[in-house]
Amino acid sequence: MRQRIAVLGAGPMGLAVAYQLARDGHQPIVFEADDRVGGMAAAFDFSGLSIERYYHFHCTSDNAFLAMLDDLGLAGRMHWVATKMGYWYQGRLQPWGNPVALLTFKGLSVIAKFRYGLHAFLCTKRDDWRPLDNVEASGWIKRWVGAEAYEVLWRRLFDYKFYNYADNLSAAWIASRIRRIGRSRYNLFREKLGYLEGGSDTLLQAMRTAIEGLGGEVRLSTPVNKVVISEGNVRGIEAGGQFEAFAKVISTIPLPYIPQIIPDLPTEILQRFQAINNIAVVCVIVKLRLALTENFWLNINDPDMDIPGLVEYSNLRPLDEPIVYVPFYMPGEHPKFAEADQVFLDKVRGYLKKINPNLSDDDFISLKASRYRFAQPICEPGYLAKLPPVALPAKGLWVADTSYYYPEDRGISESIDFGQKMAKQAVSGD
Repeated sequence: MRQRIAVLGAGPMGLAVAYQLARDGHQPIVFEADDRVGGMAAAFDFSGLSIERYYHFHCTSDNAFLAMLDDLGLAGRMHWVATKMGYWYQGRLQPWGNPVALLTFKGLSVIAKFRYGLHAFLCTKRDDWRPLDNVEASGWIKRWVGAEAYEVLWRRLFDYKFYNYADNLSAAWIASRIRRIGRSRYNLFREKLGYLEGGSDTLLQAMRTAIEGLGGEVRLSTPVNKVVISEGNVRGIEAGGQFEAFAKVISTIPLPYIPQIIPDLPTEILQRFQAINNIAVVCVIVKLRLALTENFWLNINDPDMDIPGLVEYSNLRPLDEPIVYVPFYMPGEHPKFAEADQVFLDKVRGYLKKINPNLSDDDFISLKASRYRFAQPICEPGYLAKLPPVALPAKGLWVADTSYYYPEDRGISESIDFGQKMAKQAVSGD
């Protein structure tokens, strides 16, 4: 029987939910607070260039993403590139990301290099994450790589991304991040990453078109104020001061919003949502006249830079001018998150000129800072068991966000995979 189902959020997961529902003969109605689809993958006009506010890349293991491209006839617009990594350490730009770069890295002893390389290699081979689920990540890494390699290669990443949460992260979560990138190598010496012509917006707009072509709707600039529950059943939603009846609601918005829009859930469930912590981000995107480096990734360990790294996106996706993303991650309650955009823009100018002294002020064509309060969940040991169930104790209600594919890191492919599975679960047995 054809069902009319409310989907909250038009990020990749919400669109994947709606796409699957529409494919299966139902009528999804997507409600999105923003004026565009995409969530963190949404594009904006950056001085004449349509590009994501926050960088995205694709790995050869992104199966759900690649399958969606096939479904939508976009596979021919996907391209794979041999990318490079660099490491800025002790005022020097060094190669990184392969055995030769590790062996020649200046600043580590031979034993530290061996321990670091062995640990990274074993992470790429690990399929079972469960033994690491309740293990704290920083202590786990120190035991493997030693104090020296941890200090040089890991500590600032933890400190400048997670701050006061740095000593309480899941080793399973960190290991999955190492594995994903490691498995995108086509040999020990070369990394291969992918980009989609036109960026993520190419996929997002195609998904929206497909949803609407199959009878669904996507309502932008329409935040849901409340999910209405009565006598243990979902009745519908309130948006724009109006009630609209639905037999089922599937939410993909960030979990911290759930207690606000679904206040009638049991107290124990609301407390579990309220206990979830998230990292915020201020991401500065820069358009330059000159390339910064030849690397896609650039890890950074510099006492004068409060970032663990940056991404030179134009070294993956060919663009007319070099594009660099410089993300500043921090807890949303940290005082730095309240600082003005100009503070971050000024920092980035200084950082990039230090890395490449050939850059002058005239080489900065444009800079833009974007903010996202709930950019990434903070996955503590045993994180998955702490989350409420996807199917909540109200008939017809499902809730998830990127937290739910722990230990995998947030990504478009993981969101598509989880969203499609959640859509099938929501209508199974009807």
